[in-house]
Amino acid sequence: MPEITGGLDGSGLRVAVAVSRFNEIVTEPLLNGARATAKDLGVADDALEVVRVPGAFELPQAARRLAGNGGYDAIVLLGAVVRGETPHFDYVCSEAARGATLVSQEFNLPVVFGVLTCDTMAQARARSGGSAGNKGDEAMRAAIEMANLFRALQERD
Repeated sequence: MPEITGGLDGSGLRVAVAVSRFNEIVTEPLLNGARATAKDLGVADDALEVVRVPGAFELPQAARRLAGNGGYDAIVLLGAVVRGETPHFDYVCSEAARGATLVSQEFNLPVVFGVLTCDTMAQARARSGGSAGNKGDEAMRAAIEMANLFRALQERD
């Protein structure tokens, strides 16, 4: 029985990263983790493009524009939403995730959701290079693996 997987070789891939400026104390370490992983896995410096958006809600909008421009093998979305006292958290998280899924489906492109959705800032900091690792690193790994999987599936057709 054949098994098709994507590898973690980023050489020859073009990857875009859209990162939120809101909660920059968390999103900058996420971006640094994603950049370091891209480099470690062979993505060329000039093949990694970073765009900045105001907040997590705007990430899918940037992803749609990036996907529409073409030329990327994967898009990584990085942000951090921390629960507050109002339902705003729920709306932002839900719509950011839904928007990422819609872009991925519309453009048949890996769009990796690296947005932290945490109850506290301490949880967010732990996941952006602290005791719980760096989810920017994990998102970039997933993007490279999925880009390679999409390539392998396309070659098979």
